[in-house]
Amino acid sequence: MDIIGAILWPIKWAIELILVSFHSLFSLIINDPLGANAGVVWVLSIIGLVLVVRAALIPVFVKQIKSQRNMIVMQPELAKLQKKYKGKTDRESREKFAKEQMELYKKTGSNPLSSCLPLLLQMPIFGGLFLTLNDAQHNKAGVAFLTNDLAGSFSQASLFGAKLSETFLTASTTNVQILAAVMVLVMTATQFITQRQIMAKNQNPDVQNSQYMQTQKILLYVFPIIFMISGVSFPLAVMFYWLTSNFWTMGQQFLVIRNMPTPGSIAHRQREERLIRKGKMTKPVAEEATAEEAPTTTQRQQPAGKKRAKKKK
Repeated sequence: MDIIGAILWPIKWAIELILVSFHSLFSLIINDPLGANAGVVWVLSIIGLVLVVRAALIPVFVKQIKSQRNMIVMQPELAKLQKKYKGKTDRESREKFAKEQMELYKKTGSNPLSSCLPLLLQMPIFGGLFLTLNDAQHNKAGVAFLTNDLAGSFSQASLFGAKLSETFLTASTTNVQILAAVMVLVMTATQFITQRQIMAKNQNPDVQNSQYMQTQKILLYVFPIIFMISGVSFPLAVMFYWLTSNFWTMGQQFLVIRNMPTPGSIAHRQREERLIRKGKMTKPVAEEATAEEAPTTTQRQQPAGKKRAKKKK
């Protein structure tokens, strides 16, 4: 066993346990002795695996949201710090800047890698799933629960005429290529939409031009491109996992933006308007004018009369 295999062994063990458990459950529900719906059963099992994994990552997601908000709040302070050391390239200044920047991160509870944390935590799971399904594709038993019979069932399972073990590059039929291409495009679109809704509605306008936001704008286009390029080499079963995970992220992000928006953002203003309409929040009282209007008089001004002639003596 190689090093990567040794590291992923416990992950593959857990994946097989969850996957085979859901497969047994859905096999009982669908009850298909001929195995004509094997593809449906395996896809539902993969979706069940996604739900378990993403539910386990909810605490990580909450921590990510808090860290992202803190990153936004600290942007003005970070801008001052960058301005303080602007143009100073000597070693001492760089060390002081790095030290003060880390102190600022610690003080505000921020993490510049927070937006990537759930993705990074999913990568070992994604890798373990890829290797598990890759072994099943070649009729190889797994490390524990994925027996030879189950591996053979998976390798032959198909959906809409496309085998779940095939990829766009190894497609034997047009059905596989069409389904794989559609899934890659949808997977890329969902990734883009998820990031876009954060950028469009859940950002404070005061930090739009900060370095942090510029990085987020770059990632908005980088991640979908990576998924589009690498997606053609994923088995359909792996793409079902990733696509379902993307839909989960979209829904989760929508709820967070709607109910816990970033202060000062468009979503925050919309939430306040909803609460005001429902009577759960009072409308802020407008500030009174500082200058009082001059009082108006209704008394008619008499025109100045001509000087009367002097009285006769």
